[in-house]
Amino acid sequence: MFAACMYYRGFISFIALFFLIAIGMISGPGCANIIPPTGGPRDSIPPLLEKATPGDSTRNFRGNKIVFSFNEFIELQNAQQQLMMSPQPTVFPAVEYKLNTLTVRLKDSLEPNTTYTLNFGESIKDFTEGNLLKNFTYTFSTGNYIDSLELRGKVLLAETGKTDTTLIVMLHTNPNDSAVVKDRPRYVARLDSKGNFVFKNLPPKTFYLYALKDDGGTRRYFNEKQLFAFAEKPVVTDGKNDPVTLYAYSSKKDVPVALPSFKSNRNKSNRPEDQRLKYQTNLTLRQQDLLKDLVLTFDEPLRLFDSTKIRLYSDSIFTAAAGYRFEKDSSNKIVTLHHSWKENSSYHLILEKDFAEDSAGRKILKTDTLDFKTKKLTDYGSVKLIFKSPDLSQNPVLLLLSGESIYRSYPLGGAELTIPMIPPGEYELRLLYDVNKNGKWDSGEFFGKHKQPEVIKSIEKKISVKPGFQNEFDISL
Repeated sequence: MFAACMYYRGFISFIALFFLIAIGMISGPGCANIIPPTGGPRDSIPPLLEKATPGDSTRNFRGNKIVFSFNEFIELQNAQQQLMMSPQPTVFPAVEYKLNTLTVRLKDSLEPNTTYTLNFGESIKDFTEGNLLKNFTYTFSTGNYIDSLELRGKVLLAETGKTDTTLIVMLHTNPNDSAVVKDRPRYVARLDSKGNFVFKNLPPKTFYLYALKDDGGTRRYFNEKQLFAFAEKPVVTDGKNDPVTLYAYSSKKDVPVALPSFKSNRNKSNRPEDQRLKYQTNLTLRQQDLLKDLVLTFDEPLRLFDSTKIRLYSDSIFTAAAGYRFEKDSSNKIVTLHHSWKENSSYHLILEKDFAEDSAGRKILKTDTLDFKTKKLTDYGSVKLIFKSPDLSQNPVLLLLSGESIYRSYPLGGAELTIPMIPPGEYELRLLYDVNKNGKWDSGEFFGKHKQPEVIKSIEKKISVKPGFQNEFDISL
């Protein structure tokens, strides 16, 4: 009996042991797979200042070195371009970094009883994730007080009403116009994403306010191709200053220079197609816009153009059209056909063999016929714009833009404007205040005349024109 019991218990123990081993085999490999931690959310916090020596807003500053300690390793980029010290020293400070420490060594003597600010722009970021510490600012004074006056404002592009955040704003103390050419500014500020600027820690003083495009980092106005703006009058900081709006303009545009093309006779082809006068038209799918002229653009300048050898006919029976004329531009590459088109009509432009010859002696090989058809009236929409409280005393001119190009301009004589025909699409609206009533935007002139540019204001609301429909819009200025 005892032996049987022992046998039974041994069998039960064996079974138990078997199950324990089986469970271990099943679960054992799972336990050996170590799953790495997910790491949590990405660090998006820029470096934090732990200590500045001397401390921020130090008074009676006498040293030549400032040390900043951050809570993590940092990296410095473009410090020479990004760091702004105001008032500006003659010699730029030396900036260096190591691990979590940033050191600024002042190379120039400091003025007595003066408040200085260091703005690092977008030069400081953390080493691991690249999180920017934007516009980190440090202030100190060589006197026993910190200047606290401010000057705020905005810079807009006079020609578009938009902003260019790459411009800088400057304060000079020299009243002469030549200061913007010869002198470094006393204070410099950047624009934010909306074109706003602010000068802080200013003393009570008379300043001359400017803005400019400073691609070379000189902070000077060298030529009229630069975007430039100036305040109407000097600014006296007294704690009661209203925001100032500057309108930047560029007096002259770059004109591309047409270089002569030198062709080797050795590579000259005698194929007939290479001897043919080449041109393009502004037709779209052989359709003529009722609101535009027909334009012929030639690859090379024309040395001969005979308008008597190019004729316009209408309809299917080639009826001679009347009241059209040709105009050649100063480059001798563009010929424009002016005509009052009939809607939904067929036209034929006959080009005789000798109607034109370019500077390389090329002509068309034989008489050519250009067939096209005009659009229908229903391909266009009409527009009625109702303006809320327009200031007609400033001679407003409405500019309609398609993409980046001005499509049409319309002087406003009242609160309503009706445009009977306009191609469908989305249009941006701008308002030109045409001071001299010449129907176009005029830039400013600074030296001697202090003439401000004419102002164009951008209207936030865009209009979407549907074809064959009277489109009506209320416009708030």
